[in-house]
Amino acid sequence: MLLRTPRALLSLLAVCAALAALLLGAGAPPAAAAGSLPCDLYAAAGTPCVAAHSLVRALYTSYNGPLYQVQRARDGAKTNIGLLSAGGYANAAAQDSFCSGTTCVITEIYDQSPRHNDLTVEGAGGAGAADVGAPADALPVTAGGHQVYGLEISAGMGYRDNSTSGVAVNGQAEGMYMVTSGTHVNNRCCFDYGNAETNNMDTGNGHMDAINFGTECWFSPCYGQGPWVQADLENGLFQSDAGHSRNTADTGTGPLPFVTALLKNNGQNHFALKYANARSGGLTTTYSGGEPTAGGYSPMHQEGAIVLGTGGDNSNGSIGSFFEGVMTAGIPTDAADDAVQADIVSVGYGGPTGSTGTLGPGSEISLRATTPCCTGDYVRHQNDAAVISPVTSSSSSLDRNDATWIVRRGLADSSCVSFESRNYPGDFLRHYDYRVRRQPMDGTAQFRADATFCPQTGKSGTGTSFASYNYPTRYLRHYDHNLYIASSGGSNAFDSAASWTDDVSWAVTAPWAP
Repeated sequence: MLLRTPRALLSLLAVCAALAALLLGAGAPPAAAAGSLPCDLYAAAGTPCVAAHSLVRALYTSYNGPLYQVQRARDGAKTNIGLLSAGGYANAAAQDSFCSGTTCVITEIYDQSPRHNDLTVEGAGGAGAADVGAPADALPVTAGGHQVYGLEISAGMGYRDNSTSGVAVNGQAEGMYMVTSGTHVNNRCCFDYGNAETNNMDTGNGHMDAINFGTECWFSPCYGQGPWVQADLENGLFQSDAGHSRNTADTGTGPLPFVTALLKNNGQNHFALKYANARSGGLTTTYSGGEPTAGGYSPMHQEGAIVLGTGGDNSNGSIGSFFEGVMTAGIPTDAADDAVQADIVSVGYGGPTGSTGTLGPGSEISLRATTPCCTGDYVRHQNDAAVISPVTSSSSSLDRNDATWIVRRGLADSSCVSFESRNYPGDFLRHYDYRVRRQPMDGTAQFRADATFCPQTGKSGTGTSFASYNYPTRYLRHYDHNLYIASSGGSNAFDSAASWTDDVSWAVTAPWAP
């Protein structure tokens, strides 16, 4: 493992803060300074972080160490990705430079707390083979006005630390949150972040205490379509003490691009679940009450490992997104949770990139058809398919967002481009069986090739045409309002030579939803 930036001073400060909190006892906790970050806020409330993981930013104002480590495919070399400044955002340009001309995976996610509970790629468990690292470039996102990367988990990926320090065990109280996404979820077990078994096995009820986020309904009834914030307490994803939801208003977060998911548990007789839009507003409590009524959960029997992306026994069929998360010693106050949510909102996850209307990396655009029939139609996603349809300034916010794309360096060739969905972070336009769809980046060479398009002068003499990277004689084309990669002439109807040059020529315009 690469050496981390020395943090003796940070550790000393954190220890002093913890001692101060203990000395204050039942008295009011010290006030947090203006500009405090999540772990500063929790420490000031007397519940210091024992784990703080993020690919995006610092979670302490004083932190200036590494966030994560990447390994490139070309030569197996590794490097740490740190911050632009103390308390700031990830230096994603360092990753781009190191991984240029090859691909990288994330091999380690560093704990910013003094506990050094770093997460590495998870080994085999009772329900899953050893995992692989997530692709480092799968989830580009804007945070704090900076271009950074999140962690996009596909099935078979996960991270873990089975030998931790300070994490709750045997009924001790703890809290935790993560910022995730409601657009990259499934109903498989288990996209978790939190406390798990130390041997990668299911060791019984109450041996886990982790946030779960997805559309898996373990105990019926679940209301709505999800995804739901649930508590994975082992052998069940709990929405209440009964397992199933007692809250008919909890229909899930829906496809919010960024979600704050929060769990806190006193380890004895009470746990609570909360969620929020990570871009605006406050937290909603979906459950606050007793531990599950089944045996083994009151008191809890946590073992103190930390898991990210899988279940406690490495059940690894889930997908999910992770931007940041922390675990605390003790149960944070509601006021501290609210302050942390306000700080998360201030990050501006998914905000404008600051560049529009060009094919430069990071620019936000819309793509308008130039065929005379359809000059008011734009490329948009609809039910995962790519189509063209009319979009105007009076169109709904959803329609305008669906018709907005972020230009990224080509996933298979940096001299070409890929198109990331504006409102589905980590989802890209890719072709499959010649049809173009919006799908989450899974890191495979096939996906990278299918999602890469090479711009050239429009075939009609105007605008821009986009050749498929892996089928260079086929171009991005609209046909009967659907999007394909099409050649001029062929056995498929969408290969018709009629109006082909117009149909494959696109106007790159300012985005409908910057």
